[in-house]
Amino acid sequence: MNSSRASERPRKAPAGPDVAQLDNANAKRGAIRQVSSSGVLYANALAIEREAEARYRELAMYMMDCGNDEVADLFARLAEFECEHTYHLAKKCIGMNVPTLAPGEYAWLDSGSPVPEARAFVYRMITPYMALEIALEAELRAKGFFERIAAESNDPSVQALAREFAEDEIAHVAWVREAIAHLPKPYQPSEERAGDPTIEQLR
Repeated sequence: MNSSRASERPRKAPAGPDVAQLDNANAKRGAIRQVSSSGVLYANALAIEREAEARYRELAMYMMDCGNDEVADLFARLAEFECEHTYHLAKKCIGMNVPTLAPGEYAWLDSGSPVPEARAFVYRMITPYMALEIALEAELRAKGFFERIAAESNDPSVQALAREFAEDEIAHVAWVREAIAHLPKPYQPSEERAGDPTIEQLR
């Protein structure tokens, strides 16, 4: 997927941190692993894209419920970008031996299935700016993962595919950074501008 698509309205498809910090985060989540074939690499790419789509849709629904239609539309469009990318990835790996990864392998917020009350609490506390920062961290982790595979693999076909996926993630990072740039900066209390830290700042 090239960066020019970021400016297009996506079609409906069928069904920052430094490198060391990103590597540490990946290792803790079990994301850095041996990738022995293109099929395994596709499995990781599909898991990353599906998690991103699911979280963007979840955030879009939450923002809509809060009456923040503009930000809800932003997250819905990002979800559609991810959905379309997942569709094209799935088409490319038809006929390959693509393993199924464990659920939660690339979870943005958690590695399990939290009770609804816990997830609702997280979303009540989150702001649009914070949500996009979580998205940016996830996209950067994905980019770092593919770059590491490209650097460490001994299989030229895996290296080439990993570089392609890393380029896709660069485009995803650009989408999120552009979205962050269009949001007001979060309120920062200071000696001149005191604020109550217990009151949510919807930025």
